[in-house]
Amino acid sequence: MLLAEFSISPLDKGASLSPWVSRALDLIDRSGLPYRLGPMGTTVEGEWDEVMAVVKACFERMAEDSGRISIAFKGDWRRGASGRLTTKIEKVEATLGRKLST
Repeated sequence: MLLAEFSISPLDKGASLSPWVSRALDLIDRSGLPYRLGPMGTTVEGEWDEVMAVVKACFERMAEDSGRISIAFKGDWRRGASGRLTTKIEKVEATLGRKLST
């Protein structure tokens, strides 16, 4: 399974990007894949082809009316592992012996 954090935003739309980023998040939400929204990116979990299809769909949607797009991507693939969107955090909290304010 792939755990992938990515952000995508147009570079030619001015200072406020929420209308364009929101369109990408709508696609992510509708994908059915587990995800977590963060202030600087979104983490998605799924099979390689599923996750990459979501990233591609977000790019294609943004490219419809953007001439320049910034994409940041970080991935962690691990054979046979799933549920890491939450278990990675739970393991750190267990090690610390307390909940973190995530």
